[in-house]
Amino acid sequence: MLGSLYLAYDLLGGEHGPLRTLTRGVTYGVIFGVGYGIVLGPVFGLATGVTHGIAFGWELSQIARKRPKPGFWFDVTMSAIRGFGYALGAAFLFGAKFGITFGALSTIGQTIGYRAGIRPSVDYAPSTRPRMTKRLFLAVLNRTVGYAIAGYVSALVAHRRVGAVAVGLEVGLLVGAITAIVTFCMPMIEWAAENMPPKRMGVIGVILILFGFVLQSVQYWVTLLGVSVG
Repeated sequence: MLGSLYLAYDLLGGEHGPLRTLTRGVTYGVIFGVGYGIVLGPVFGLATGVTHGIAFGWELSQIARKRPKPGFWFDVTMSAIRGFGYALGAAFLFGAKFGITFGALSTIGQTIGYRAGIRPSVDYAPSTRPRMTKRLFLAVLNRTVGYAIAGYVSALVAHRRVGAVAVGLEVGLLVGAITAIVTFCMPMIEWAAENMPPKRMGVIGVILILFGFVLQSVQYWVTLLGVSVG
């Protein structure tokens, strides 16, 4: 799917159209989805990947186009989309009470953070190299502590007092680590979205599509060669 978007970016002139936003969203969604999915499973990864991809793609495209500074309801909407993903994933792992509480705390906390200037677009500066400024590091630290507290409170609400501290620490450190990775790589992703030649994007898309076909064929080769996977 990612390869198809990159190829369409080239074929349809997406550098000036909606495909730029969609490509951003899928790229960020894959990073978040894989990161969370490796640690917390595919359901959590899918839920957070889709919602974070939507929010990041939308917001960063607005910033790249130099749109006016977003208002309160935009911040609430972005926070709610990401909070909804956390709620779905956490509910699957720890139960409905935990998920609802965690999603609500995430939405409230992120909205407050947005209003305080802590948002994905903070220190927005596309570059060919990864970057981590002091302000960005403090934002990562803020999210780490905030989500650790949210995880602890959610565990208490869900009557999971035993191990509540461990859950809070696990959630906080995971969110902080993935946020740090995305923040560190974001300048390169944004530079590529704004400056990479469409033809090169198309070539990358073709390579990804071919790689997908190779992965899809593995199951048939396993059957054909009689390889045991048990």
